[in-house]
Amino acid sequence: MSRPISSPGLFKKQLHILVVDDDPEILGALSELIQQLGHLCVTASDGMDALERLREDQFDIVVTDVKMPRMDGLELIRRIRADIGGDVDVIAITGHHSEYSYTDIIEVGASDFMRKPFFSDELEAKINRISRERCQLAELKYLSTRDCLTGLYNRGHFDKNLRHEAARALRQQYDLFLLLIDVDNFKRYNDKHGHQRGDNLIRELAKKISGNIRNDVDSAYRYGGDEFAVILPQIQRQQAHKVAERILSSYKAMKLEHTSLSIGLAKLKGSADLLEEGVWKLLRKADIALYLAKGKGGSQVRDETDELCGDHTQPSHKVRFA
Repeated sequence: MSRPISSPGLFKKQLHILVVDDDPEILGALSELIQQLGHLCVTASDGMDALERLREDQFDIVVTDVKMPRMDGLELIRRIRADIGGDVDVIAITGHHSEYSYTDIIEVGASDFMRKPFFSDELEAKINRISRERCQLAELKYLSTRDCLTGLYNRGHFDKNLRHEAARALRQQYDLFLLLIDVDNFKRYNDKHGHQRGDNLIRELAKKISGNIRNDVDSAYRYGGDEFAVILPQIQRQQAHKVAERILSSYKAMKLEHTSLSIGLAKLKGSADLLEEGVWKLLRKADIALYLAKGKGGSQVRDETDELCGDHTQPSHKVRFA
Protein backbone atom coordinates (compact mmCIF):
# COMPACT_ATOMS: atom_id res chain seq x y z
CA MET A 1 0.00 0.00 0.00
CA SER A 2 1.25 3.48 -0.85
CA ARG A 3 2.19 5.68 2.04
CA PRO A 4 0.21 8.94 2.07
CA ILE A 5 2.08 12.20 2.02
CA SER A 6 1.63 13.89 5.38
CA SER A 7 0.70 17.53 5.58
CA PRO A 8 3.74 19.81 5.62
CA GLY A 9 4.78 21.96 8.57
CA LEU A 10 2.75 24.94 7.44
CA PHE A 11 0.74 25.43 10.63
CA LYS A 12 2.30 28.35 12.40
CA LYS A 13 3.19 28.20 16.06
CA GLN A 14 4.00 31.90 16.18
CA LEU A 15 0.71 33.77 16.36
CA HIS A 16 -0.15 37.34 15.37
CA ILE A 17 -1.98 38.79 18.38
CA LEU A 18 -3.76 42.12 18.81
CA VAL A 19 -4.05 43.41 22.41
CA VAL A 20 -6.74 46.00 23.15
CA ASP A 21 -6.93 47.97 26.41
CA ASP A 22 -7.36 51.64 27.34
CA ASP A 23 -4.96 51.31 30.29
CA PRO A 24 -1.39 51.92 28.99
CA GLU A 25 0.21 49.96 31.85
CA ILE A 26 -1.92 46.86 31.26
CA LEU A 27 -1.44 47.21 27.52
CA GLY A 28 2.33 47.32 27.95
CA ALA A 29 2.39 44.38 30.35
CA LEU A 30 0.24 42.20 28.10
CA SER A 31 2.30 43.09 25.06
CA GLU A 32 5.54 42.22 26.84
CA LEU A 33 4.16 38.89 28.08
CA ILE A 34 2.89 37.87 24.64
CA GLN A 35 6.23 38.70 23.03
CA GLN A 36 8.03 36.68 25.72
CA LEU A 37 5.84 33.73 24.70
CA GLY A 38 7.27 34.06 21.19
CA HIS A 39 4.31 35.66 19.42
CA LEU A 40 4.00 38.84 17.38
CA CYS A 41 2.03 41.54 19.20
CA VAL A 42 0.29 44.74 18.09
CA THR A 43 -1.60 47.03 20.47
CA ALA A 44 -4.73 49.19 20.26
CA SER A 45 -6.08 51.63 22.83
CA ASP A 46 -9.81 50.90 22.33
CA GLY A 47 -12.33 49.12 20.11
CA MET A 48 -12.32 51.74 17.34
CA ASP A 49 -8.53 51.64 17.17
CA ALA A 50 -8.63 47.84 17.15
CA LEU A 51 -11.02 47.70 14.18
CA GLU A 52 -8.67 49.88 12.16
CA ARG A 53 -5.79 47.50 12.95
CA LEU A 54 -7.93 44.49 12.03
CA ARG A 55 -8.82 46.00 8.65
CA GLU A 56 -5.17 46.75 7.91
CA ASP A 57 -3.70 43.37 8.87
CA GLN A 58 -4.57 39.75 9.66
CA PHE A 59 -4.54 38.54 13.25
CA ASP A 60 -4.98 35.11 14.80
CA ILE A 61 -6.09 36.24 18.25
CA VAL A 62 -7.50 39.43 19.77
CA VAL A 63 -7.03 39.87 23.53
CA THR A 64 -9.39 42.65 24.58
CA ASP A 65 -10.59 44.39 27.69
CA VAL A 66 -14.38 44.64 27.90
CA LYS A 67 -14.74 48.03 29.59
CA MET A 68 -13.33 50.71 27.25
CA PRO A 69 -14.31 54.17 25.95
CA ARG A 70 -15.67 54.84 22.42
CA MET A 71 -16.32 51.14 21.76
CA ASP A 72 -16.36 48.48 24.47
CA GLY A 73 -15.12 44.93 24.14
CA LEU A 74 -18.52 43.35 23.55
CA GLU A 75 -19.26 45.64 20.62
CA LEU A 76 -15.75 45.03 19.28
CA ILE A 77 -16.36 41.25 19.36
CA ARG A 78 -19.69 41.70 17.56
CA ARG A 79 -18.01 43.84 14.89
CA ILE A 80 -15.21 41.30 14.50
CA ARG A 81 -17.74 38.53 13.88
CA ALA A 82 -19.86 40.68 11.53
CA ASP A 83 -17.16 42.58 9.60
CA ILE A 84 -13.86 40.73 9.95
CA GLY A 85 -15.00 37.11 9.91
CA GLY A 86 -14.87 34.02 12.06
CA ASP A 87 -11.20 33.19 11.61
CA VAL A 88 -10.10 35.44 14.51
CA ASP A 89 -10.20 34.06 18.05
CA VAL A 90 -11.00 36.48 20.85
CA ILE A 91 -10.03 36.32 24.53
CA ALA A 92 -12.07 38.82 26.55
CA ILE A 93 -10.88 40.27 29.87
CA THR A 94 -13.22 41.83 32.43
CA GLY A 95 -12.84 43.34 35.88
CA HIS A 96 -13.45 41.07 38.86
CA HIS A 97 -16.75 42.80 39.71
CA SER A 98 -17.89 43.30 36.13
CA GLU A 99 -21.59 43.05 35.36
CA TYR A 100 -20.78 40.80 32.39
CA SER A 101 -20.91 37.03 32.93
CA TYR A 102 -19.02 34.25 31.17
CA THR A 103 -22.21 33.49 29.21
CA ASP A 104 -22.54 37.11 28.07
CA ILE A 105 -19.00 37.11 26.72
CA ILE A 106 -19.20 33.75 24.95
CA GLU A 107 -22.62 34.46 23.41
CA VAL A 108 -21.33 37.51 21.51
CA GLY A 109 -18.59 35.37 19.95
CA ALA A 110 -15.55 35.29 22.25
CA SER A 111 -13.42 32.14 22.28
CA ASP A 112 -12.41 32.46 25.94
CA PHE A 113 -12.73 34.69 28.98
CA MET A 114 -10.61 35.90 31.93
CA ARG A 115 -11.24 38.09 34.96
CA LYS A 116 -8.80 40.65 36.37
CA PRO A 117 -6.52 40.20 38.12
CA PHE A 118 -5.11 37.14 36.38
CA PHE A 119 -1.76 35.35 36.37
CA SER A 120 0.45 35.29 33.30
CA ASP A 121 0.31 31.48 33.12
CA GLU A 122 -3.50 31.67 32.78
CA LEU A 123 -3.19 33.80 29.65
CA GLU A 124 -0.40 31.56 28.36
CA ALA A 125 -2.57 28.46 28.83
CA LYS A 126 -5.49 30.03 26.96
CA ILE A 127 -3.29 31.16 24.06
CA ASN A 128 -1.71 27.70 23.88
CA ARG A 129 -5.13 26.03 23.79
CA ILE A 130 -6.31 28.28 20.97
CA SER A 131 -3.04 27.72 19.11
CA ARG A 132 -3.45 23.92 19.32
CA GLU A 133 -7.06 24.10 18.14
CA ARG A 134 -6.14 26.39 15.22
CA CYS A 135 -3.40 23.97 14.18
CA GLN A 136 -5.77 21.01 14.35
CA LEU A 137 -8.44 22.81 12.32
CA ALA A 138 -5.88 23.96 9.76
CA GLU A 139 -4.56 20.43 9.39
CA LEU A 140 -8.05 18.98 9.00
CA LYS A 141 -8.84 21.58 6.36
CA TYR A 142 -5.56 20.83 4.60
CA LEU A 143 -6.16 17.08 4.59
CA SER A 144 -9.76 17.48 3.40
CA THR A 145 -8.61 19.31 0.26
CA ARG A 146 -5.54 17.20 -0.58
CA ASP A 147 -4.90 14.01 -2.49
CA CYS A 148 -3.12 11.63 -0.11
CA LEU A 149 -0.79 10.15 -2.74
CA THR A 150 0.54 13.32 -4.37
CA GLY A 151 -0.14 16.12 -1.91
CA LEU A 152 -1.85 18.09 -4.69
CA TYR A 153 -5.39 19.42 -4.27
CA ASN A 154 -8.03 16.73 -4.75
CA ARG A 155 -10.98 16.51 -7.14
CA GLY A 156 -13.47 17.87 -4.62
CA HIS A 157 -11.40 21.01 -4.12
CA PHE A 158 -10.99 21.34 -7.90
CA ASP A 159 -14.75 21.41 -8.40
CA LYS A 160 -15.13 24.10 -5.75
CA ASN A 161 -12.11 26.20 -6.65
CA LEU A 162 -12.71 26.19 -10.41
CA ARG A 163 -16.05 27.88 -9.83
CA HIS A 164 -14.42 30.37 -7.46
CA GLU A 165 -11.55 31.19 -9.84
CA ALA A 166 -13.89 31.37 -12.84
CA ALA A 167 -16.28 33.71 -11.05
CA ARG A 168 -13.43 36.04 -10.09
CA ALA A 169 -11.93 35.98 -13.59
CA LEU A 170 -15.28 36.83 -15.21
CA ARG A 171 -16.02 39.51 -12.64
CA GLN A 172 -12.61 41.17 -12.90
CA GLN A 173 -12.37 40.48 -16.65
CA TYR A 174 -9.04 38.71 -16.91
CA ASP A 175 -8.15 35.52 -18.81
CA LEU A 176 -8.21 32.08 -17.21
CA PHE A 177 -7.02 28.83 -18.80
CA LEU A 178 -7.45 25.22 -17.83
CA LEU A 179 -5.06 22.35 -18.54
CA LEU A 180 -6.24 18.73 -18.40
CA ILE A 181 -3.34 16.27 -18.30
CA ASP A 182 -3.45 12.50 -18.82
CA VAL A 183 -0.71 9.86 -18.75
CA ASP A 184 -0.62 7.91 -22.01
CA ASN A 185 -0.39 4.12 -21.60
CA PHE A 186 -0.50 4.31 -17.82
CA LYS A 187 -2.43 1.03 -17.46
CA ARG A 188 0.17 -0.78 -19.53
CA TYR A 189 2.97 0.66 -17.37
CA ASN A 190 1.11 -0.19 -14.16
CA ASP A 191 0.35 -3.75 -15.25
CA LYS A 192 3.96 -4.37 -16.28
CA HIS A 193 5.80 -2.78 -13.34
CA GLY A 194 3.27 -3.03 -10.51
CA HIS A 195 1.21 -0.58 -8.52
CA GLN A 196 4.14 0.69 -6.45
CA ARG A 197 5.98 1.85 -9.57
CA GLY A 198 2.72 3.25 -10.89
CA ASP A 199 2.21 5.26 -7.70
CA ASN A 200 5.79 6.53 -7.93
CA LEU A 201 5.09 7.72 -11.48
CA ILE A 202 2.01 9.62 -10.30
CA ARG A 203 3.94 11.23 -7.43
CA GLU A 204 6.82 12.28 -9.69
CA LEU A 205 4.47 13.73 -12.28
CA ALA A 206 2.75 15.73 -9.53
CA LYS A 207 6.15 17.19 -8.60
CA LYS A 208 6.87 18.09 -12.23
CA ILE A 209 3.53 19.85 -12.55
CA SER A 210 4.01 21.78 -9.29
CA GLY A 211 7.53 22.78 -10.32
CA ASN A 212 6.36 24.32 -13.59
CA ILE A 213 3.53 26.56 -12.39
CA ARG A 214 3.47 29.84 -10.48
CA ASN A 215 3.38 29.62 -6.70
CA ASP A 216 0.31 31.21 -5.08
CA VAL A 217 -1.19 32.03 -8.51
CA ASP A 218 -1.75 28.78 -10.41
CA SER A 219 -3.12 25.65 -8.78
CA ALA A 220 -2.67 21.93 -9.56
CA TYR A 221 -5.06 19.07 -8.83
CA ARG A 222 -5.20 15.30 -9.07
CA TYR A 223 -8.30 15.07 -11.23
CA GLY A 224 -8.58 11.27 -11.35
CA GLY A 225 -6.40 8.16 -11.30
CA ASP A 226 -3.73 9.27 -13.79
CA GLU A 227 -5.36 12.58 -14.71
CA PHE A 228 -4.41 16.02 -13.47
CA ALA A 229 -5.77 19.54 -13.88
CA VAL A 230 -4.12 22.95 -13.65
CA ILE A 231 -5.95 26.28 -13.31
CA LEU A 232 -4.00 29.20 -14.79
CA PRO A 233 -5.51 32.62 -13.99
CA GLN A 234 -4.26 35.99 -15.29
CA ILE A 235 -2.25 34.54 -18.15
CA GLN A 236 -2.27 34.81 -21.94
CA ARG A 237 -2.78 31.90 -24.31
CA GLN A 238 0.84 31.84 -25.44
CA GLN A 239 2.04 31.75 -21.84
CA ALA A 240 -0.44 28.97 -21.00
CA HIS A 241 1.01 26.97 -23.89
CA LYS A 242 4.51 27.47 -22.51
CA VAL A 243 3.42 26.14 -19.12
CA ALA A 244 1.93 23.06 -20.76
CA GLU A 245 5.03 22.52 -22.90
CA ARG A 246 7.29 22.81 -19.83
CA ILE A 247 5.26 20.16 -18.05
CA LEU A 248 5.44 17.93 -21.14
CA SER A 249 9.21 18.40 -21.48
CA SER A 250 9.81 17.74 -17.77
CA TYR A 251 7.89 14.49 -18.02
CA LYS A 252 9.76 13.42 -21.17
CA ALA A 253 13.04 13.94 -19.30
CA MET A 254 11.95 11.27 -16.80
CA LYS A 255 12.14 8.69 -19.68
CA LEU A 256 9.53 6.38 -18.24
CA GLU A 257 9.08 3.38 -20.50
CA HIS A 258 6.14 3.46 -22.96
CA THR A 259 4.47 6.45 -21.29
CA SER A 260 3.96 10.07 -22.29
CA LEU A 261 1.57 12.93 -21.57
CA SER A 262 -1.44 14.27 -23.43
CA ILE A 263 -2.50 17.80 -22.48
CA GLY A 264 -5.66 19.67 -23.43
CA LEU A 265 -5.86 23.45 -23.05
CA ALA A 266 -8.91 25.72 -23.04
CA LYS A 267 -9.83 29.30 -22.17
CA LEU A 268 -12.75 30.39 -19.99
CA LYS A 269 -15.40 32.36 -21.87
CA GLY A 270 -18.78 33.72 -20.90
CA SER A 271 -20.21 36.12 -18.34
CA ALA A 272 -20.48 36.23 -14.58
CA ASP A 273 -24.27 35.75 -14.65
CA LEU A 274 -23.86 32.47 -16.61
CA LEU A 275 -21.08 31.02 -14.46
CA GLU A 276 -22.18 27.36 -14.47
CA GLU A 277 -22.50 27.32 -18.25
CA GLY A 278 -19.10 28.97 -18.66
CA VAL A 279 -17.40 26.49 -16.33
CA TRP A 280 -19.06 23.49 -18.01
CA LYS A 281 -17.97 24.69 -21.46
CA LEU A 282 -14.43 25.29 -20.23
CA LEU A 283 -14.17 21.73 -18.90
CA ARG A 284 -15.70 20.26 -22.02
CA LYS A 285 -13.40 22.20 -24.38
CA ALA A 286 -10.30 21.20 -22.40
CA ASP A 287 -11.47 17.60 -22.39
CA ILE A 288 -12.07 17.56 -26.15
CA ALA A 289 -8.59 19.02 -26.71
CA LEU A 290 -7.18 16.28 -24.47
CA TYR A 291 -9.15 13.68 -26.41
CA LEU A 292 -7.64 14.98 -29.66
CA ALA A 293 -4.09 14.90 -28.21
CA LYS A 294 -4.54 11.25 -27.20
CA GLY A 295 -6.14 10.42 -30.56
CA LYS A 296 -3.12 11.84 -32.37
CA GLY A 297 -0.77 9.53 -30.49
CA GLY A 298 -0.21 11.43 -27.24
CA SER A 299 2.95 13.18 -26.08
CA GLN A 300 1.59 16.57 -27.16
CA VAL A 301 -0.39 19.67 -26.19
CA ARG A 302 -3.63 20.45 -27.99
CA ASP A 303 -5.54 23.73 -27.79
CA GLU A 304 -9.31 24.13 -28.07
CA THR A 305 -8.61 26.37 -31.10
CA ASP A 306 -6.64 23.66 -32.93
CA GLU A 307 -8.06 22.48 -36.22
CA LEU A 308 -10.30 19.38 -35.84
CA CYS A 309 -11.08 20.06 -32.17
CA GLY A 310 -14.57 21.06 -33.19
CA ASP A 311 -15.07 17.73 -34.99
CA HIS A 312 -14.78 15.73 -31.75
CA THR A 313 -18.06 15.89 -29.89
CA GLN A 314 -17.37 13.07 -27.42
CA PRO A 315 -14.96 13.91 -24.58
CA SER A 316 -12.64 11.24 -23.23
CA HIS A 317 -14.50 11.05 -19.90
CA LYS A 318 -17.55 12.58 -18.30
CA VAL A 319 -17.28 16.17 -17.20
CA ARG A 320 -19.02 16.49 -13.87
CA PHE A 321 -19.02 18.31 -10.57
CA ALA A 322 -19.26 16.58 -7.23
